[in-house]
Amino acid sequence: MDSTPAAGLPGYSLVISGGLYSSQAPATALAFAKALVSTGHRIDRVFLYGEGVSLASALNTPPSDETDWTRAWQELLTDQDIPAFACIASALRRGLLNQQEADRYQRPAANLADGFVIAGLGEWVQALADSDRVIHFPGGA
Repeated sequence: MDSTPAAGLPGYSLVISGGLYSSQAPATALAFAKALVSTGHRIDRVFLYGEGVSLASALNTPPSDETDWTRAWQELLTDQDIPAFACIASALRRGLLNQQEADRYQRPAANLADGFVIAGLGEWVQALADSDRVIHFPGGA
């Protein structure tokens, strides 16, 4: 099926705040995103907040018999040209760094996975302004 966004269909921004291995949020959000794309909707951006920033770590290494959610998201983001942002405050608190932040805080290495960008809450505000719908995927209880 053609995944080109259809005129008139709403655009979405997705917010993931559930942790990578402590919730189903990243997996559920990915399934939802794929369903949106397959029906011609556009995804304006993905914003990771709180525990959700764990999805953007290049150091995630699941066992070989488990899904690599970081890689699965990277493939969708690249294939569909979707920008993905990790909240800078959430990222720093959890040791997730791009090269600029690693240099600033004098840390030995960056660990932000390709396809993700560290950004401030301005990206969240922009999501609210640009998208017809913003869907939140929180962590479970």
